[in-house]
Amino acid sequence: MRRLWRYLWPLPLTALGLLLALPVRLFGGKWSFKAGVLETFGPAARLMLQLHPVKGVIAMALGHVLIARDADSLGQTNAHEREHVRQFEKWGLLFPLIYSGESIYRWIRGENPYRDNRFERAANEAARLESKH
Repeated sequence: MRRLWRYLWPLPLTALGLLLALPVRLFGGKWSFKAGVLETFGPAARLMLQLHPVKGVIAMALGHVLIARDADSLGQTNAHEREHVRQFEKWGLLFPLIYSGESIYRWIRGENPYRDNRFERAANEAARLESKH
């Protein structure tokens, strides 16, 4: 039951990720399913990520969907983005609100709203630990 809940709780966000992943696939991108997550990359993903409010983003997670510019970007950010998938599983529909609230809090404190966000720090730590193995 717990495993099912991990997929149901963020399902609307995963559905949004699937909507974004669809044009990636339709315009020549690649899809693969790994450990319960749809991973996708391609030219349409590259264009989408250029529109991301944080400049230089090469991948992102939406629920159980990872969208990356290209295969190298996907490999480079996989551990980081999978930590965000775990955060979506934990916080579900609340995650975008909590993430945004954390960014606002960091901005009010004069910190970097992206780099100092606790969810980004956790994802960076997951990536750092993964690179040690």
